[in-house]
Amino acid sequence: LLLPRLRSLASGLAMSSATGTVTVQQPLNYRAGARVHPADGGQLEEVFEPATGTGGTPRPGAGRACRVLCKLPCSGEKEVDLAVQSAKAAFKIWSQMSGMERCRVMLEAARIIREQREEIATMETINNGKSIFEARVDIDISWQCLEYYAGLAGSLAGEHVQLPGGSFGYTRREPLGVCVGIGAWNYPFQIACWKSGPALACGNAMVFKPSPFTPISVVRLAEIFTEAGVPKGLFNVVQGGAATGQFLCQHPDVAKISFTGSVPTGMKIMEMAAKGIKPVTLELGGKSPLIIFSDSDLDNAVKGALMANFLTQGEVCCNGTRVFVERKILDTFTKEVVKCTRKIKIGDPLLEDTRMGALINLPHLNRVQGFIKQAKEQGAEVLCGGDPYVPDDPKLKNGYYMRPCVLGNCKDDMTCVKEEIFGPVMAILPFDTEEEVVERANATKFGLAGGVFTRDIQKAHRVVAALKAGMCFINNYNVSPVELPFGGYKFSGFGRENGRAAIEYYSQLKTVCVEMGDVESAF
Repeated sequence: LLLPRLRSLASGLAMSSATGTVTVQQPLNYRAGARVHPADGGQLEEVFEPATGTGGTPRPGAGRACRVLCKLPCSGEKEVDLAVQSAKAAFKIWSQMSGMERCRVMLEAARIIREQREEIATMETINNGKSIFEARVDIDISWQCLEYYAGLAGSLAGEHVQLPGGSFGYTRREPLGVCVGIGAWNYPFQIACWKSGPALACGNAMVFKPSPFTPISVVRLAEIFTEAGVPKGLFNVVQGGAATGQFLCQHPDVAKISFTGSVPTGMKIMEMAAKGIKPVTLELGGKSPLIIFSDSDLDNAVKGALMANFLTQGEVCCNGTRVFVERKILDTFTKEVVKCTRKIKIGDPLLEDTRMGALINLPHLNRVQGFIKQAKEQGAEVLCGGDPYVPDDPKLKNGYYMRPCVLGNCKDDMTCVKEEIFGPVMAILPFDTEEEVVERANATKFGLAGGVFTRDIQKAHRVVAALKAGMCFINNYNVSPVELPFGGYKFSGFGRENGRAAIEYYSQLKTVCVEMGDVESAF
């Protein structure tokens, strides 16, 4: 059992001895307040630990094939229906509770997450491959998200409008019902909190489907909600891939869908939701620009570029992977970025000094390597990294590691500049004028994020105002306070997560008009 084994590690949770030792035997579906085996479903899917590798053919020179974290049964249509009906029953109770009552339960859930931070972060690292250093930050953001929406739950209200003759109207902000959350594998626990926080604060129930690559930590969130006191069934978890997601999206009792993932899958979800006139929130891909002006603080800009490209092994949708550098400082900036990139410590993600862990799986590692190969063929220069990395530790030799890569001599029409790589690959592009770089920065089908580094604050605000992106950063990058809305433009999706804005996407407004006199008839 995962949690007891983690707890038994006590103060040694972050020691490398934990890597390669955990297996999961408990059911990973969660329904009506308990872990359950799915009522139906297809074949078992093996879930691997990124740090130690897959059971497939190992890379040349690597050790023998490694262990499996768990075997995941995918949920079928019957299991999805049971989860939705369970959530529907819980919704009837939760939606009738006051905002302050919901607030207290959500605060208790946040407290439990904060108290179990180390255990949950370790679980996330083992399943996802990111460094324990980063995973702790993810868990902190998760409990902060629940605290934030707990605070809003008690303040949700409509408005009163005075009308002529003593009549009046008012509005009520009401929950939608059973919402579906479909998560991604790069931030499994955090994304589940980002979606469930506003959903529950508004009085909704949620059925959540995590990525089949990272099925483990979200079930712990479901247990925490139950421990905190939500009605059993309010937050259920179904496991599976595309077929399970399709059953969820097409279920007639589902009121809303929130999805984080790829553009093609987002399009399919829109199509399915349209048939039931269901509202959707889509947080999709990105190919975001990071603009470095010559008057910026160079050290700060270099740190920003590293943050914009190499967090979570580069597997971040809003990463600023098109790094536009003003030509005056191109050579100096590039030299410093390459120097700092080479110093990034790669290896066992549970070691305290590791700053880059393993990519999610072997197919994805091969895909990223393919982008780098194509970049070289198209004329880009690999300034550092880009090759697979094999740690000295024998148990890590099959892990999905690579050295972070910086590409120079890049052009706007190269595939590595146009397409989302979703790996630790930075493309550096020179520019000469502000007008030029804004036009080039916007020349993409994506619009999730963008960043500017400059000491000229007027220029900074002028440029971010011109960027066609939903989340912009000035003199920082990849900072995501839960108080601020997050979401994209264009092919990067629509709707918002976090901030007060998310309340609009998990509630509906009812208008009531009250006549205090006689009805004025037109007949």
